[in-house]
Amino acid sequence: MQDVERIGRTTLGREAEPVTALPDSDAKSLLVMGFDADKLVAQVRHLIPAGMQVVTLDGLKLPDTLLTDTRGYLTPLNWATNFAFFRDKDGLHTRVVTANYWSGYGARAPKFWLCLFDARGEVLAQWTEDLPAAGGTVVVDSAEVRRRFELGDFEGQLFIHVVGAAGHDVVKYALDTYGDDPHVLSCTHDANAWPADFYAGLPAPQDGERVILWVQNSFPTPIPAGAVSLNPMGRDGDAVALPQGVPAFGTLALDVADLLPDLKWPQQVEVRAGKHFVRPRYEIVSTAPGKPERRRIAHPNVERTDLKTNPKLAELGNLMGKGYILPAPVLPVDRFRSIALPTPMGRNQQTLPLAAILYDANGTEVARKSLGSLPRDHATALDAAELVNGHGLESGYGHMELVYDFAAGDEADGWLHALFRYEDTETGHGAETSFGAHMFNTVLTYKDEPQSYAGRAPGLTTRLFLRTGVDGADTLCHLIYPASTPWHRESDTHLILTRRDGQEIARRSVRIACNGSYHFRASLTFAEDELAAAGSTPTS
Repeated sequence: MQDVERIGRTTLGREAEPVTALPDSDAKSLLVMGFDADKLVAQVRHLIPAGMQVVTLDGLKLPDTLLTDTRGYLTPLNWATNFAFFRDKDGLHTRVVTANYWSGYGARAPKFWLCLFDARGEVLAQWTEDLPAAGGTVVVDSAEVRRRFELGDFEGQLFIHVVGAAGHDVVKYALDTYGDDPHVLSCTHDANAWPADFYAGLPAPQDGERVILWVQNSFPTPIPAGAVSLNPMGRDGDAVALPQGVPAFGTLALDVADLLPDLKWPQQVEVRAGKHFVRPRYEIVSTAPGKPERRRIAHPNVERTDLKTNPKLAELGNLMGKGYILPAPVLPVDRFRSIALPTPMGRNQQTLPLAAILYDANGTEVARKSLGSLPRDHATALDAAELVNGHGLESGYGHMELVYDFAAGDEADGWLHALFRYEDTETGHGAETSFGAHMFNTVLTYKDEPQSYAGRAPGLTTRLFLRTGVDGADTLCHLIYPASTPWHRESDTHLILTRRDGQEIARRSVRIACNGSYHFRASLTFAEDELAAAGSTPTS
């Protein structure tokens, strides 16, 4: 040890000694646990006995061609990576879509290094993709990859590594799943590139549904049989282990009903992942009699093990207003059902004291309902129709907000999450997603809220990338302007249509009322010739 304060402590089962004791060692090898270790070795070179072999971690380093910063190996920008579920099999396809936001932070000539693994964890292909100019669209389509590398059916994962990143070390993307059959169309987003012990927010199936959890090993070592298990949320003693192992970088489709056959929506599943994989995907296959098979894809979220109840949150109302807000669209009520399922997202969380607030698109509060203090094992789904009932939405749509209800309980940790499910009553199509709460649009800050991706809090502006329709599909978007405390009366929002190379084609300006929302379709917002110039040809 070089640090004298650590001398004498037990480290790796042994009492730590000062590095100055090296000359008295009869060890044959010295392992220096560090990268970029030349400087460390030089500092102790005079202490190393003759004949002692010196080994460092530098032999494990990636080649410089895959590094953004060659001077600091563990610099976060060297690890702008992510995994994506990737399939091209039985007429089912996937498409990863993102934008080159790194060049907006000053990156020069960034590129993707990509590696495709099959279900057994075998490498099917490795290649690089140069990224377009700043703001340009990046598309990696499974059908195109299959043709390019002359592959057969595959079902696995795509590893994405950004070389030359700047400003942002997180790889954000949208993941489309589509099929030769037009009834197969869904979307989710990026995986978050850190493995967790637990994931939550996995729904149990309804009648006529199968919920498939895609267990995708994120490491070059196998997942042993029994290392991953599922249990009904709040019932730790009922965990059932996955009897199969998963190969290194392999993929396994796990039908939730195989382990938990009696669980039904709106009950929830907790995933005991043991840090073997990053945030996984799940796919719901609907096989209602007399109707076409439909699939929708989404993801659970990281269930935190480090959080405790924060009693201060209940005292912040005079300064932070509503505090943490979990906003979600209420789609046009004449066509869609909008459903919320609060999901415990901390291992220490035993109750969820919540209220739901309904807002019209014009920013008017329409209704408010206390959900009480929901137990960890609750099965309470809230249909927005219950809030709309008897009130009506002047605009025909709006949004709901889940907030802490401190009159019902005080167990709040700031990690409030829910699953939001949407059903098209005309076509039978469904979609869902889950996400967490933040403090929004207040000049006062609390910890790192309002969150900023590009600097210190408060983050009061943002830019979103929304890919427009492909293959004749239209793009629907629902923007929400939430505010923990009263903020500007209207937003200053610009909808900018760009070509794939990042070149602006057209823009529209909209004003969204504070606590309001704005629902639009690309086909009704931009002219047909503008969409054609951008390379998008949606149909209504």
